[in-house]
Amino acid sequence: MHRSARSLLSRTIFDCLFSRSPSIPKPHVAGLTLVSPPRRWLTAGGEAAEIGKEIDEINLKFAEAREEIEAAMESKETVYFNEEAECAREAANAALDMFDGLLTRLPETERAALQRSMGLKMEQLKAELKQLDD
Repeated sequence: MHRSARSLLSRTIFDCLFSRSPSIPKPHVAGLTLVSPPRRWLTAGGEAAEIGKEIDEINLKFAEAREEIEAAMESKETVYFNEEAECAREAANAALDMFDGLLTRLPETERAALQRSMGLKMEQLKAELKQLDD
């Protein structure tokens, strides 16, 4: 699938899955549940909404990166692998950079909560990215 079409599909799926409607089940991407950390620990007011949006965007970037890595792994030992791997690296690095950037801006208690809720899947993303180089 073409990268921009995959990105559009990811965004559409993300919008549907992260709707606040209780009738929509929890989202899954390749066996992982994408869960935003509870909003109660976030700073009050507009900053909480802004941080919540950033967390949602990180989750979207995470899902896109996983799709790109999967596409690259499927194209291993083909002429398309290098291009697919580069796209996967860019997508994964974007998600990881956004996550690290948010961690540095949060107070210690909120940083710990975010690390507990999303840190493991970011480590998984790093491990999957490393598999591309193997």
